[in-house]
Formats: sequence, C-alpha cells, structure tokens
Amino acid sequence: MNSVDKLLAKKLLGVSAVKLQPKNPFTWASGWKSPIYTDNRKTLSFPEVRSFVKVELTKLIKEKFAEFDVIAGVATGAIAQGALIADELDMPYVYIRSAAKDHGMGNLIEGEIKPGQKVVVVEDLISTGGSSLKAVEAVRQAGCEVVGMVAIFTYGFPLAEEKFKEAGVTLYTLSNYNAVLEAAAETGYINSEDIETLKVWRENPSQWMQE
Repeated sequence: MNSVDKLLAKKLLGVSAVKLQPKNPFTWASGWKSPIYTDNRKTLSFPEVRSFVKVELTKLIKEKFAEFDVIAGVATGAIAQGALIADELDMPYVYIRSAAKDHGMGNLIEGEIKPGQKVVVVEDLISTGGSSLKAVEAVRQAGCEVVGMVAIFTYGFPLAEEKFKEAGVTLYTLSNYNAVLEAAAETGYINSEDIETLKVWRENPSQWMQE
C-alpha cells in the first residue's frame, strides 16, 4: 500500500504539477539549473487532486497541532489551499503577502489577526526556505505565535532544514523529493540513469551544470 507521500507524488506528476526533465533542465528564478520544476498551483485545476491535498493537509494539522487560532496561507501559491483548509476546519483565515502593499493600509497580512493568537502557516512548496520563513517573521511581527508550518512538497535541501531549525519552526510536508523519485521510477516516468542525475543535482543544486 502506498504511503501518502508516494500517492501524492504520483498525483503531482500525473497533473504536471511536478515535472522532471534531467536531459532538458529548467532555469529557476534564482538562476539555478534544475532537472525538476514544481508548480503546485496546478493542483487547483484538478478537483480530485485539489481535494486530496486539502484533506491530507487538514488531517496533518489536526494530528500535529493541538491548539491554534488561525490558518495563514503564504502568497501566492498557498492562498487558495490555505483558504480551503481553513474552511474545512471552520477556522479564521489570513494570507501573507510577499511584500507589503504600496497603497491603502500597506498590509503585509491580509485579513484579521490579533496579537497573542496561535497560527499555523500553510505553504505549497519548500525550496531554500527563505520566502517561507519571511512569512513566519511577518506573523511574529504581528505579535502572534507560529505553532508550525505545513506544506504540500519539499525538495529537502539541507540548507532549508537548517534555516527552519535556526528559526525555531516545526515543518511537516505531505510529499518530498525522494517520494517523487520513487514514484517516477515506479511509473516509468524516468529511467535509472535519470534517477542518478536527479540525486546528484539535489546534493549541490546551486552548482549543478555551472561552468
């Protein structure tokens, strides 16, 4: 029987929310060359996958966090999924912008949040961890406690794991890079040579294919 991480990995590959192209790498916004590209917003267009993610993230939050007052989605990728989860839990919801608005109230957090509240942050993807932890800092600056974060997928970079540890943030994810490799191999999406390429990339992604 497949575990949740493997089941979701197959679903993400199936709707091209995760794409693997070891022989024709992508270029990330950071400039990194990468054999993998992830866009979990695509799951929103497929009701079965969207519902699976919503249900499993909701279960994860209930299982891991005993007490919380607000669900907070991180813009832009987790705005919709965070709202779906908050609705499922019948909890207040806010979302965290990547930068404060340059007009009106100049909000960084959209919605009603009060000092002292306990917040669970919802993310779609964890890569280096920088933007995710920036959202955490915004919640803390608002006088609230971040009890933890849940996300759909993580690349599992040691750099990110260290950043989360330093920031004192507990992170739980539904699926991960290793589960995607296993699922891709089982379904014939990639071959053994591709798997080795993908493993090498994850060891030092910033230097992969750099001259």
